[in-house]
Amino acid sequence: MARSDTGVGSGAGSPTASSSAKTASSTVKQENEQALGIDTLARGTLIAAALCVFMAQFALTVPAGLNGLFQQDFHTSASELTWITDAFLVPVTVLELTFGLLGDMFGRRRLLVGGSVLVAVGFAVCVLTPGPEADHGTRLAVLWTGQIIAGIGAAAVIPTTLAMIAAGTHTPRARARSISVWAAALSMGSVLSPLACGLVAQSQFGSWPNSGWRWAFLVVVALAAVSAVLAFVLAKDSKSPEGRSLDWPGQITIAVAAVALLFAVIQGPTSGWASIEVIGGFVVAAVFLVAFVLAERRSASPLLQLDLFANRNFTVAAIVTVVGMFCYLGTGYVTSIRLTAIQGFTPLKASLAFIVFNGVSALIQVPIASRLIERYDPKWILGGGLLLLGAGDFWMASIPIGQQSVTPLIAPLVVAGAGVAFVLSAVTAVVINTVPHNLAGMAAGWTSLLRDFGFTLGPAVVGAIALSRAAHEISDKVASDPALGQALDTFNASAATAPDGQQEAVQGAVAAVNSGPLGANAVPGTVSLPDGSTVPFNPLKDTAFEALGNAYSLGYLIVGLCAVAAAVVTVVLIKGDRPDAPATAEPADA
Repeated sequence: MARSDTGVGSGAGSPTASSSAKTASSTVKQENEQALGIDTLARGTLIAAALCVFMAQFALTVPAGLNGLFQQDFHTSASELTWITDAFLVPVTVLELTFGLLGDMFGRRRLLVGGSVLVAVGFAVCVLTPGPEADHGTRLAVLWTGQIIAGIGAAAVIPTTLAMIAAGTHTPRARARSISVWAAALSMGSVLSPLACGLVAQSQFGSWPNSGWRWAFLVVVALAAVSAVLAFVLAKDSKSPEGRSLDWPGQITIAVAAVALLFAVIQGPTSGWASIEVIGGFVVAAVFLVAFVLAERRSASPLLQLDLFANRNFTVAAIVTVVGMFCYLGTGYVTSIRLTAIQGFTPLKASLAFIVFNGVSALIQVPIASRLIERYDPKWILGGGLLLLGAGDFWMASIPIGQQSVTPLIAPLVVAGAGVAFVLSAVTAVVINTVPHNLAGMAAGWTSLLRDFGFTLGPAVVGAIALSRAAHEISDKVASDPALGQALDTFNASAATAPDGQQEAVQGAVAAVNSGPLGANAVPGTVSLPDGSTVPFNPLKDTAFEALGNAYSLGYLIVGLCAVAAAVVTVVLIKGDRPDAPATAEPADA
């Protein structure tokens, strides 16, 4: 049976008062563990935490290589495609603080198990999404619902794993090493997810075309179920209930603010930035963010102690966490759209890019990044990682969309992946080490929230800007080229003159072309006739392809500029405390 710690100071192998031999043995064991950087963190807990965060990140990354299949199966608009990813990320973002607090109050092990079960249930719902014969809106609603359920589960898993590590390690060195293992597991989830999903997505699911993505979701169901079992068996429970209680005003106001902001950003390209719902979303977000600050100032047990922001390292690290993760997932999202939805590569071929990007990060984190953090000022590690990430993005922005191969992206993805390794390891260590030990759950929850808020903003913001740019470029091209405009008018009217057996297919193609840049690129420019000859079909195919290439190159540039700006802020504003110095925020007996 798993043991339970009501505080954070107890560890494995505690001596009894009646046995001096056991005392000596336990002391030697603890000294050996501390020499190895393990401190008092139980190995079973570290294994369970690493496996569960691996699973959560694996689940988060699943859509990355499948966007092309989603586009073909669901014929999505730009915002609908973004919501497939963000339906998972939004609940992760808005609920992590709540689960971080619940773990502090009632125990982290049960959250780890329950969250893993919810991820399995959510992805099972996604697998049960109706086939193409069902209504378009119904199909997307089921898929999004499954992603939301899974996202709630991941919201419980991610901060809980980090809080377990923070509560079980009591020196900066041990904590840095354990966090590096945690971050490496997170990165490995990103590495293996596209590869595994790309492999299984090659097989058709039943009789439905473009349905291989369902096999990828089944992989997550199995992985989450295994994670739940092992977390129940291996994880050592811990909690820090002293002085903690649910802060309902804070929970509600920050959740509404986050959802409203993300809704406005994601819907902007589709509904229009001047539309009532988008402007309303931004207004609601601003109002509830102010309400959150006021609620926290009056709360006896706040969700976030605003005094933490008096610590410059915490404040800057919080900002850089959002920007760094925005750049991380923004880079991955642009790469995914470029390779799958624009260039049309299979999920398996596209997965090669993500293996490089995330694999380099995972390989560097434990053997290199953690040791550099121990030896050098963390701000240089963090700033250097952001510069590497930015350099990789600038490099990829210069590669023409006409180079339809993964090969040109390999070298810049290596550079960007190395940058991600240093960012993930350094920024988490900086945030966690700036708070008192009894606030480990709060800091872990906020670190995870900020990280995943940046994750959520990556696809939303970069996708919004890129698709708006592509739509304007296509519109300008049609307006300036009368022949293209006439060809488009003829194409739009072609459904009425198509043979009876082909009218539905032609109507679908016309709707896709007029749905936006991605839809216009997905419909072929020519079609084959029964005699083997080809005839022109979609007049916007080449125009949409070039416009999307230019737009997503702009996406790389935006991400690169944000990374460089964050690097400058890091180096200039973060105070350079050595990691082997005493943590001023921690109690002396920790």
